[in-house]
Amino acid sequence: MSPTPRRAFPFWAQILLGLVVGVVLGLVARTYDVAGLTTFLEILGSTFVTLLRTIVVPLVFLAIVVSVSRLREVTDAMRLAGQTLLWFAITAAIAVSIGMALGLLTDPGLRTNVDGSSAAAPDSTGSWLDFLTGIVPANILGLSGSVEEGAVVLDFNVLQIVVVALLIGVAVLRTGAKAEPFLAFAESFLAVVQTVLWWIIRLSPLGTLGLIGSAVATYGWDLVSPLAVFTLDVYIGCALVLFVVYPVLLRLHGLSPAKFFSGAWPALQLAFVSRSSVGTMPVTQYVTTRNLGVAPEYASFAVPLGATTKMDGCAAVYPALAAIFVAQFFGVELGLSDYLLIAFVSVVGSAATAGLTGAVVMLTLTLSTLGLPLEGVGLLLAVDPILDMMRTMTNVAGQALVPTIVAKREGLLDQAAYDGDRALDPIGEAQPAAA
Repeated sequence: MSPTPRRAFPFWAQILLGLVVGVVLGLVARTYDVAGLTTFLEILGSTFVTLLRTIVVPLVFLAIVVSVSRLREVTDAMRLAGQTLLWFAITAAIAVSIGMALGLLTDPGLRTNVDGSSAAAPDSTGSWLDFLTGIVPANILGLSGSVEEGAVVLDFNVLQIVVVALLIGVAVLRTGAKAEPFLAFAESFLAVVQTVLWWIIRLSPLGTLGLIGSAVATYGWDLVSPLAVFTLDVYIGCALVLFVVYPVLLRLHGLSPAKFFSGAWPALQLAFVSRSSVGTMPVTQYVTTRNLGVAPEYASFAVPLGATTKMDGCAAVYPALAAIFVAQFFGVELGLSDYLLIAFVSVVGSAATAGLTGAVVMLTLTLSTLGLPLEGVGLLLAVDPILDMMRTMTNVAGQALVPTIVAKREGLLDQAAYDGDRALDPIGEAQPAAA
């Protein structure tokens, strides 16, 4: 099949244009109080994220079933899983150390004029039992329903989908020849889902426009200024993880940081504007295999697992800084054992709360474990959407980084694909099914 010629207007430029236009429209909507424009931007962005979330369930389920069904050496699978979890923990430990160091250096809880009356405990909190209750699927696709404003709303738990898919994939292996028709159907269905995913990815410029425009129109400096030091700490901490720690780890494994970021860029920019690791996950998985050269059989397991348990922004940098902020604000002195406990919760807690979304879950788990007032959560909620942009971008970068490193160590990385020329277009023009 002859390669598709590049378009005159490459995909990365389309996304960049979407960012610029979104910022301009967001400023217009905010400056001139154009309610209709703000609503339009919000609908445009949320619709795109909804499309991505819709494809998550079949993509994760089918990709894992097909990948596990292709495995012949269970020991290899177990070693890969162990290596993945180990590197999740290593990078989380580094990230939480950076968060604690920034908190101790800048004293964000003492350098704030936030109104103490806004202190309020959240409606729900994270618990060490969440893993046990969250890993057991309620049904075969891990779906759950709730009634909101008279309508039934369906949601899903990615971790439960991973568990069900793993079990079915192993069952296909054990069943043998009789399962071949099922496996052929799953592979065919996966190819169709990947084609639909490609169509959704091509809408990224419009989705980016709506998401960033809505954010600019909604949030302003008046929300950030009372917590300026804390906000800067979160952004600086995540930036250190992104642009110092990750490049060092890549260099230690003989990989080019520039190639990593150019390959992961579509997922990173989408994570920043969408603030959803799960919503970004289909794109993360796509760029991890196509651009970064990670074997699809491994990436289809590692990326969904990372989307629920690997969150260096939300579960490491942020809770460490937030715990120090809350302790300082309420005048609680933290000792060495408390800081060690923060590190422990950040490394292990994200796995304990796997499948539950939002940084508030990890924050409440950290605060309750340390015995700090949960009312401190309310102090930080005003700036949470602004912080969540950088946190989610860091999360997704780590979710692509760890599979890349492990694949390199285990000989599962296509080095030619990783080092390929992506200067003009990190996504490329070929559809997944034809790649």
